Amino acid sequence: MRRLRLLLLLLLLLLPRPGAPGPGDDASPPDAAQEPLPGLRERLREAAALSRRYWALLRCRVWPKDCERAEEAGAGLLGWSLPLLGQQYLDILTSWYCSFQACCDSGDCRISNNFTGLEWDLSVRLHGQHLARELVLTTVRDYLELPRPDKALALSFHGWSGTGKNFVARLLAENLYRDGLRSDCVETFIATLHFPHPKYVDLYKEKLASQIKETQERCRQTLFIFDEAEKLHPGMLEALRPHLERQAPENHRVESQKTIFLFLSNIGGNTINEAVLTLLQAGGAREEIRLDQLAPQLQAEMAESTDTGFGHSCLVKENLIDFFIPFLPLEYHHVRLCARDAFLSQGLPYTEEALDQIAKMMVYIPKEEQLFSSQGCKSISQRISYFLP
Repeated sequence: MRRLRLLLLLLLLLLPRPGAPGPGDDASPPDAAQEPLPGLRERLREAAALSRRYWALLRCRVWPKDCERAEEAGAGLLGWSLPLLGQQYLDILTSWYCSFQACCDSGDCRISNNFTGLEWDLSVRLHGQHLARELVLTTVRDYLELPRPDKALALSFHGWSGTGKNFVARLLAENLYRDGLRSDCVETFIATLHFPHPKYVDLYKEKLASQIKETQERCRQTLFIFDEAEKLHPGMLEALRPHLERQAPENHRVESQKTIFLFLSNIGGNTINEAVLTLLQAGGAREEIRLDQLAPQLQAEMAESTDTGFGHSCLVKENLIDFFIPFLPLEYHHVRLCARDAFLSQGLPYTEEALDQIAKMMVYIPKEEQLFSSQGCKSISQRISYFLP
């Protein structure tokens, strides 16, 4: 333990101080730089303070129960205010430590269930999606805290491309599992990649059933993500029915299996956008939009759609999907925030002018109002390369 603290302190001493000039900067050194001893003391004090913050966050990552006990004792949220680059250093250190040392008191060390981190990520890193933020956090936390759930939790994300559906799925994986999407307990399927040919649907069904069973045997808590759910063959959706139905009480075990299914789909994107536009034009505030104002139109579009079998599947008709979560279209200021996060995640400097220029590169609709980004925040991370020195 003492070695780990020492390693962490040495690592922080090598990190640049927030706001400190980087290599090649022309800024003149402060007067204190003429006096090495006072400067060194200041640097050591800052490093020690930052070390304590990192150490608190590391404890939350590798010993979640200790973190929960500290919160109950009145310590409050243990930080979660580091910049994105600092979060990356923390991820590296956590992975290194857990590679050779058990990172939990008991149970499966691959499962972290860091609800503090999930709440922070959804509040700070997800933009313009207050409905998704509240519903995802509440439903997932409540489900995983059940001692013996009688069915899997099924959430269906709906909205245009680039609004954050895949991003939220990744945040869930990162905060529920030590290795995120690379965890043995997480499986991701893309309809057009994993199940591309309808003539092989029977083979796909067998393989999918086998993969779900093997993953559940490996882990007591599993996460299955189905991207492009609207393109899944009806036979594949039917094959998922047994995994989403309620289990008879006699099948309950002492420690019940916990499984989350996420379905990501573009179905309902146009309906959601039209409903949001109507509410905004009527003078309503975006943050006041409620689920019950969007859910009826969303489910109606799914039922009327002839391009996909998802809305007509047993999963929808038999109410096996627990929540349909709409992702709202993103506006100009949301795109700017996405651009800022893209710079920060790579440890790159940015200017307000650069954020504006990137946001203006996107196409906005409707043609008259120019209100919503047609691509959401998709491709933002690639666009920042145009503004690098």
